[in-house]
Amino acid sequence: MKQVIAMHGWSGDSHLWVPWIRHFKHHHWDWQSAERGYGMRQEHMPFWRDDQDSSELQRRVVIAHSLGPHLLPDDVLAKATDVVLLASFSRFVPQGPKGRALKTGLKSMRRCLGSEAEVEMLTTFLKRAAAPSPPDGLPRGPIQEGLSHEGRQRLIDDLDRLIASAELPLGLQATTRVLVVEAELDAIVVPAAKQELRDAVQTRLEHPAEHWCVPSSGHALMVPDLLMRIQRWLDQAPTER
Repeated sequence: MKQVIAMHGWSGDSHLWVPWIRHFKHHHWDWQSAERGYGMRQEHMPFWRDDQDSSELQRRVVIAHSLGPHLLPDDVLAKATDVVLLASFSRFVPQGPKGRALKTGLKSMRRCLGSEAEVEMLTTFLKRAAAPSPPDGLPRGPIQEGLSHEGRQRLIDDLDRLIASAELPLGLQATTRVLVVEAELDAIVVPAAKQELRDAVQTRLEHPAEHWCVPSSGHALMVPDLLMRIQRWLDQAPTER
């Protein structure tokens, strides 16, 4: 059985995965989308389905964008055979002088949530996430549709989690096959954080992670064929674990 659990990032929702679901199901993958419920969608955390196949035939794949890996339970990551990290990070705020200005900016964003400045701040964040592409190419999500009361609190809690992130999620196992997909023109994840992620997977894993850098792409990775490339990478992978 080939399973995917997908996790969106901060301020997004599971609508992000609509084209991915259609494509992966066509290639015989079972797909479940996690949902933080920032907006009108209900919070939902899927878990791996029971599978009668022998262990060497099972594929349990996590695909997660940005903060996404840090939002998943450790037991989901611990049972994953493969993990795809899309414009993600281990530590978001680099240590030392490089991280101080970024941390100040993030705390300013936090103060905007729930205030009159909320919509402008979130709209600016979307533009930066999409850049260099126009933001109207992004799927509609909580920012456009409105935050729920509970969702706004989760958004605040998750921003705190992003600020405090210091390492790869503990659930990620050393034997997991990992693909790191980096956006060349990412305006959200700073270069030092990208490098920390490369170093972190090299330290954590028994076998080197594969690394892709998507040229001319921003944090949202608005690249039409990326999902097809990732599906092919997964289907060409060895099945023995």
